[in-house]
Amino acid sequence: MFSDPNVQDVIVIGAGVIGISAALALQADGRKVTVLDRQDSSPRASDMNAGAFAFADIMPLAAPGIMRKAPKWLLDPLGPLSVPPAYAFKILPWLVRFWRSSLPDRYQKSLVAQASLMTLSQEALERLISDTSADELIRGDGQLQLYESEQEFQASLPGWELRRKRGVSFKLLKSAEEIADIQPGIDSRFSFAGFTPDWINTCDPAAWLSHLTAAFRTRGGNVIEANATQLRSTGNGVEIQSVNGTHFASQVIVAAGAWSHHLVKTLGETIPLETERGYNTTLPATDFDLKTHLTFPGHGFVVTRINDGIRVGGAVELGGLKFPPNYKRAEILLEKARSFLPGLDSKTGKQWMGFRPSLPDSLPVIGHSSKDKRVIYAFGHGHLGLTQSAGTAELVRALANKTQPIIDLAAYSPDRF
Repeated sequence: MFSDPNVQDVIVIGAGVIGISAALALQADGRKVTVLDRQDSSPRASDMNAGAFAFADIMPLAAPGIMRKAPKWLLDPLGPLSVPPAYAFKILPWLVRFWRSSLPDRYQKSLVAQASLMTLSQEALERLISDTSADELIRGDGQLQLYESEQEFQASLPGWELRRKRGVSFKLLKSAEEIADIQPGIDSRFSFAGFTPDWINTCDPAAWLSHLTAAFRTRGGNVIEANATQLRSTGNGVEIQSVNGTHFASQVIVAAGAWSHHLVKTLGETIPLETERGYNTTLPATDFDLKTHLTFPGHGFVVTRINDGIRVGGAVELGGLKFPPNYKRAEILLEKARSFLPGLDSKTGKQWMGFRPSLPDSLPVIGHSSKDKRVIYAFGHGHLGLTQSAGTAELVRALANKTQPIIDLAAYSPDRF
């Protein structure tokens, strides 16, 4: 495919779930792939997320009316959406773009694009599970979205109608008794809910990523620890500078998550990527019998099974990559979980904070760099990286091999900003 023996076929920058999924997809077409992995001992978002394949979550975060709620949330430093005061000025241009994306016409376009990517990703995940023999890592326990009041439930109904139009199966529940039939032990203040029975989770997102990485290596893939710092176009390939040396490839896939925009800038391109800092606490095995994935949308967090334990996490803190973690946010979520699930033993647990790369219209960037078509971007999935990883991988494969993508990629173009 290329004549220079020093130039590799494809290099994927990023060994998270997006990068490894893309590497596997490219391998399936006979491409020789190397993955560059950041040298960082801390668990990444691909390892420590809630483990949900949230295909039913088709509504972009940047939705009409969101800015009416945002000031109240932003004033609460421990609420579901917060910005550290010292970061507020820096993030202001991103928030303006976020507001514009919530305008009805733009929101509708983002909704269609989000739903399309979800449909593809669900189908692609089934192919990936079969291809890598990963059935034992998947559990289909469904999901309950829980509402504290009839007013909150009524406000959610347009969203459920959108799901219905997109073919999402669900049942609306209007009593604590109906909810208890699916999940006993929830405080009776939650008397309204929506149940999505086809919702699936991985038993452990870290084990899922490890399984995919092992499959990639078994098939001849190579993972190298190297912090990529710069991209440069050359006549015979793309040069990647790292703290460990220089790499060359005929094609480069940038899937470096929350660090991706720094690499993009070295090519002379700017993409408004911000960081959703997510918090969670993982509890060891407990007597609380969690039967389904629980979502508390009014409070911005979830409760889910991870192996034999329980993970409580969520919320959005727009605080970039450098501010120290505020683990009080994880403690607040755990206190709420204890209140909402009175039988939950939450005395001990492991706290974590991770970076979720987010763009103002709630859609990822999937497409060629405008500066060098040999570079393909695949990042910015926010809290839906695991969910959309298999679909994104198939789109990257089409772009890299110059075949027709299964869905229109205009909405995910790097040029849209």
